[in-house]
Amino acid sequence: MGSNKLVTFTVALCGLAVMCAGFPAGGNGGALQPNFYGATCPQAETIVRQEVIRGLHTDIGFAAGLVRMHFHDCFVRGCDASVLLESTPDNTAERDSPVNNPSLRGFEVVDSAKARLEDACPGVVSCADILALAARDSVALSGGPRYDVPGGRRDGTVSMASEVADNIPAPTFTLDQLTQSFAAKGLTQEEMVTLSGAHTIGRAHCTAFSDRLYNFSGATGVADPTLDPPFLAQLQRACPAASSSNGGVDPGLVVPMEPCTPYALDTLYYWGVLRNRGLFNSDQALLASAPTAAQVWQSAYGSYPWKLKFAAAMVKMGQIQVLTGGNGQIRTKCSAVN
Repeated sequence: MGSNKLVTFTVALCGLAVMCAGFPAGGNGGALQPNFYGATCPQAETIVRQEVIRGLHTDIGFAAGLVRMHFHDCFVRGCDASVLLESTPDNTAERDSPVNNPSLRGFEVVDSAKARLEDACPGVVSCADILALAARDSVALSGGPRYDVPGGRRDGTVSMASEVADNIPAPTFTLDQLTQSFAAKGLTQEEMVTLSGAHTIGRAHCTAFSDRLYNFSGATGVADPTLDPPFLAQLQRACPAASSSNGGVDPGLVVPMEPCTPYALDTLYYWGVLRNRGLFNSDQALLASAPTAAQVWQSAYGSYPWKLKFAAAMVKMGQIQVLTGGNGQIRTKCSAVN
């Protein structure tokens, strides 16, 4: 979908609207440290922030891309930058899994930051820390909370596409499946609902939710009856069914995750869920229990408390199964092992 169509969709749909504790242990039991590069590369965070700003000037959508890339990295083998490794003739890497390709973007921002850091402080700053910092800066530059990111992650050397689908929550997940997926990574159900708010920025491919538009529960031509009817109609115009017999949609078509403020990290995502405008099944599933529905309601009405919880959840997520100390390596290039 071209940018003009995306803007048209956004404006049309919004016209319808009324209105750190308990971190998972590191891979070697080591802890991350605040101001980790204060002595060894004091300009590290400044360089990463500059490259994120530069990237967002090129494509504001990189903010959502970098936040999601950090999430997809941490949920597969921990936060070790394995998602940044490119495939080789002998191995298909995480980034080329259908779950990640073509949805993840922003690799060039990380690569640019790494190149500058290798010039300034060779062999010091890990790609895993760069990605965590880039996600943090993307959140802040999108109007979200500012928070400190402890450093000391080291880079993994293994990346396999076959591991992605079993670790990344699917857009079709139920509440129980979401809760179990996050619990497996040491995150609570409350943190799952909080982190789901990241869906307030960025875009989604129509293929990720087309079954809700045309083949709900496997019934051809049937739409999800829980979808807000005006929202359903708008989505069907933005994601028309292909003429083929399988009822699919053009894989190149995208829509904003939250159409009113698609580049602002705010709580309008939760308002959409309350009005049955969650784009994915997994978004609308947050209303499936009284506790999670109450949290959606509280997040919608309490922007500041949600931002505080979001910052804490991002910091905790960024410490899933990290490699520290002598484990892993500091890659010279983020796309390849040394």
